[in-house]
Order: sequence, then C-alpha cells, then structure tokens
Amino acid sequence: MRVRLVLAVLTASVCSLAQQTLTLDQLLSFIRSAIQLKQPDKQVASYVSKLKLSERLDDRIVEQLQGEGAGPKTVAALTDLATQSASLPKPEAKVPEPPPPPIPPPSSEEQQAVISEIREYAAAYSSKLPDFICMEVTRRYWDPTGQEFWRSADTLTTRLSYFEQKENYKLMMVNNRYVETPYESVGGATSVGDFGSMLRVTLARKADAMIDFDRWATLRGRRTYVFAYSISSGNSDYSIRWERDMRIVVAYRGLLYVDKETHQVLRITLEATDIPPTFPVQEAREVLDYGYQTIGDHPYLLPLKAEVRMRHDKELTKTAKEFRLYQKFSAEAEIKFDNTPAPLPEDQTKEQPPK
Repeated sequence: MRVRLVLAVLTASVCSLAQQTLTLDQLLSFIRSAIQLKQPDKQVASYVSKLKLSERLDDRIVEQLQGEGAGPKTVAALTDLATQSASLPKPEAKVPEPPPPPIPPPSSEEQQAVISEIREYAAAYSSKLPDFICMEVTRRYWDPTGQEFWRSADTLTTRLSYFEQKENYKLMMVNNRYVETPYESVGGATSVGDFGSMLRVTLARKADAMIDFDRWATLRGRRTYVFAYSISSGNSDYSIRWERDMRIVVAYRGLLYVDKETHQVLRITLEATDIPPTFPVQEAREVLDYGYQTIGDHPYLLPLKAEVRMRHDKELTKTAKEFRLYQKFSAEAEIKFDNTPAPLPEDQTKEQPPK
C-alpha cells in the first residue's frame, strides 16, 4: 500500500512537471528520484518525452545519469531532450557559498589564563574522583604489513575498580568467554593509568611543557580550544617498554582539547619523538578521550576511550579501550558481564570543525 501511494504521488508530481518548463536541476532531481524509487523505465521515459527545458542538457550529463542507473528508454528520451535543448543557454555556474569567517584566536592573556587553569585542573584531577567501578573493554589489533590493514587479535573485558586513587583490574572475559587468568599475565600490548596520570605528568610543572594555541574545534558538540604542546626528553616521564627488560624515556608532543566553557580537558593526544633508531619500537602514539559520566548524583569527566598505537619494523599494533557502565564503588555494586558491548559510534570521538 505504501509503495502504491509513493507511485501515485510521484505520478501526480510528474504530470504537474510536464505542464511547465523545467530547469536542469529540476530534471536531474526528478530522474534521480525515479532511479532511487526504481520506477519503470518505460513510464519514466514517457514522462521525460513530454518535458521542456529552460537550459541546455548536454550528452555528458545524460551519460552520467545512465551510469547512475537510468534505463535505456529513459536515456533515449533524455538524448532527444538534449538535442531539443541544444540552442538553449547553458545553466548558470553555481557559485559556492563563501566559508564562514574564521573564528579569531583567543588573546594571549586568555590563552595563558586557560593554560594556568588546566595545569591546576590536571594536578587535582585524580584526588577529586569518586571511588567507582566500571567495565573496560580492550580490543587489540595487529597488522604485519604496516599498511593499517587491521586484524583482530582479541577482546578483553575487565572489571576495573578505582578505590582511594588506585586502579585495580580483574580480567573477566576473553573473546566473550569467562576466564580465570590474571590481568597481568594476559600478554601482548596493554596499558594502565588512564585515570589522570597521563594528564597529570603532561601538565606538571616539572614537565615544563611548551604550550601554544593551535586552533578551535568541536568535540562531542562542545567548542574547544586546541593547544599544541611538546616536552623534552630531559623533562619527560613518558616511557616505552619492550618485553620485560628494555625501557626508555622519550620526548613527546601532542594536543590538548579544552572545553571553552568549563576549561576541562576533553581529549589529550601524545606522540613519542626522538626514539633511538636502535630501539625495537619506532613509533608510539596515544589518544585519550574524556566524557561526562554520572556517579551517584554527580557528573564527572571520566575516560571514555583510549587508543595506543605502536610500530616495530613493519608490524603495527593497536589497542583500543572503552570504559562503560560506571557505578559508585560499594559492596553491593555489580556489573553484569554477559556480552561485550558494541564499539562506540565514531561521532563520539570524531573532531568536528568549529561552529
């Protein structure tokens, strides 16, 4: 019944169109709608044969419509229409709308005030978090070609508890199967310390980070300052470990996405620099996103997703962690580990242009 109604509406609209002269844009809109609705080729061709145009239709556009799915009878009718309109003027070139004027950068005084605030915010972040538990889902990938043709290695589902500013991990499932394996012995690429340590060491006075305004952006619907930072190896606390016995401290740089209204950090990125060429890991990058979560009756800005990428020769590894089902820590608190939730939608972590 719905299909018949759509056909009736389209037929009525086309009969109306056939009684007037169309622009090229109106013709293209009609043909593409007919293709999408899978209208009979003979019927569409009959409509086209009755149309008149106010602008020239050239053969190139007819070929394009044929490639999009216009039937042979419709193409023949369009070819006739192109011949009839050959003496008509070309359609006017469309002038693209000018882009909106760029948002001016904040003043140097505003930048320094925001940087000062986020340093204080980072220093106090961990101490202001409540005790809680949550589900951590870790998806691990690898690619032996170095071309980012990712292959899934495994999925770890962990019960993470945060009590008195200390993190505790209990591995619950591997690939949706319950296990009794300690988290520390799972092997492969893992990371801990997402609840404030990366933010704290980057913005600590000791790190002496060079911080400069880079651009405006939109992240999860919020206007953000984006600051670029860099930290020398002499001031760095960022280390890369290879297997059990190789560890180096390296310089790094990255970006800080800061909420314009609250001056809280919504994202921090990190890229290791000046890694010695003899070290097995040649590249290391991290991204940590924060999102608002309600624990008890209070909203807190807590880790939403973290991703770590590394390269050893050609081989790439990627560890993507998501944090779900935050609850206030208590003896009664319980999380059901029935099934691993689907990955977060891309729009939750994709940067958008400033609005």
